[in-house]
Amino acid sequence: MQEAYSIINSQRWASPGVRAVGIVNPATEEAIGRVELIDAQGLDQALAAAARGFMLWKNTSAYERAAILRKAVGIIRSRQDEIARVMTLEQGKPLAEALAEVVASADNIEWMAEEATRAYGRLLVPRNAGIHQLVRREPVGPVASFCPWNFPALTPARKIAGALAAGCSLILKPAEETPLTALHIVNAFHEAGVPGEVLGLVYGDPQQVSEHLIASPVIRKISFTGSTPVGKLLLGLAARGVKRATMELGGHAPVVVFDDVDPARTAQQAVAAKFRNAGQVCTSPTRFYVQAGIYPQFVQAFADAARAIRVGDGMDAAVQMGPLANSRRIAAMAALTEDTLASGARLACGGKRIGTRGYFFEPTVFSDVPENARIMQDEPFGPIVPIASFTSLDEVAARVNALPFGLAAYAMTRSLARATAISGLLEAGMVGINHYTVSTPASPFGGVKESGYGSEGGTEGLDAYLVTKCVTQRSSGADLGPL
Repeated sequence: MQEAYSIINSQRWASPGVRAVGIVNPATEEAIGRVELIDAQGLDQALAAAARGFMLWKNTSAYERAAILRKAVGIIRSRQDEIARVMTLEQGKPLAEALAEVVASADNIEWMAEEATRAYGRLLVPRNAGIHQLVRREPVGPVASFCPWNFPALTPARKIAGALAAGCSLILKPAEETPLTALHIVNAFHEAGVPGEVLGLVYGDPQQVSEHLIASPVIRKISFTGSTPVGKLLLGLAARGVKRATMELGGHAPVVVFDDVDPARTAQQAVAAKFRNAGQVCTSPTRFYVQAGIYPQFVQAFADAARAIRVGDGMDAAVQMGPLANSRRIAAMAALTEDTLASGARLACGGKRIGTRGYFFEPTVFSDVPENARIMQDEPFGPIVPIASFTSLDEVAARVNALPFGLAAYAMTRSLARATAISGLLEAGMVGINHYTVSTPASPFGGVKESGYGSEGGTEGLDAYLVTKCVTQRSSGADLGPL
């Protein structure tokens, strides 16, 4: 049995107020460990440590910070197989996907280590003789970061790397359902030389932890990845203290498939992207709009490919899709399937839970889905796909942009003119044309509308943790009189 616990000032937090809950393997429903949930006293200690850590870390050379981050990268890469195995056990995704996530986490940290030395300011052209102005970029202050369970290595890695590269201290609050992976990531930073006061790790009741941390005057910024409803609640808390926020919230990514592509090959590519992590990906392609000329062929090819996916325990190397993360997702998929059938849509494949042990659900495809069906309005966050047809560019643009979400969007076409037109029309923070990779270390990751604001990754990922200071200085202090 493995244990996860809060870390404050490099020490495991222990007090009479701490309680423990089990960690469940979603493939077997067996307990694999336990996680200790912090109490209010521990949160106060974490805040005090973050305040001290910020004063220490912001005065540490950017080059020294970068060197420590690069050392953390080396530690994570040396343990990537071990971390991937832990992730699969507690989250469920296939081992190959888990390993790819750990590799991507190290790559993102490495990118941000280089960015640490590029927090450039600038000199302003003087308007008056003897007056000089410069613009500085400085760390915003201690940060509270909140992470979900679907990417238990990559999301914490992005938030830690951005904050530490900028010179901020950080309190990280991962999901209690997947705590072991984040513990490995945080331990790697500490072993690399990040002072304990600079990086804290807390597990606990989400509402209690968020309200306690965000209300503290110590915290100057929050970073949250999760659902839009929860994000709105946290934004309200942050607004009371006029605190900066980076919010990566829910999406419902449309895919526009034009009739100039090969429907079978395009469907196969789409299936591989859609069912990654059992569809539990915020940028997952979730609404397919296929031009009428190839619509029947695309639906058939998509359903055939989805039906062929091998579902099972992620520890099996032959498995292509693992379980959903928890029992709540099974109930959500069953309800969504029932609602979609009631809307008049046609079930092309799937639609049921697999077995009675483990949180497995069939890859499910619906065609002829009406626009008012709930699945076309709400992000499924699971292995269910609605497909509808369209005729013209203007029509499909209006339909895909009708929702309040705008995280990722995709289009498939051989036409440069169509690609240019649709990329301009899609209201999303990230757009993929003819592929589904919209997240790299060098690219900004974030959405528009109710999918949030601010970005992680790229140069924007460093900027998110910096504030701007303009300094105006007279070149001579003669007017102040003698010392």
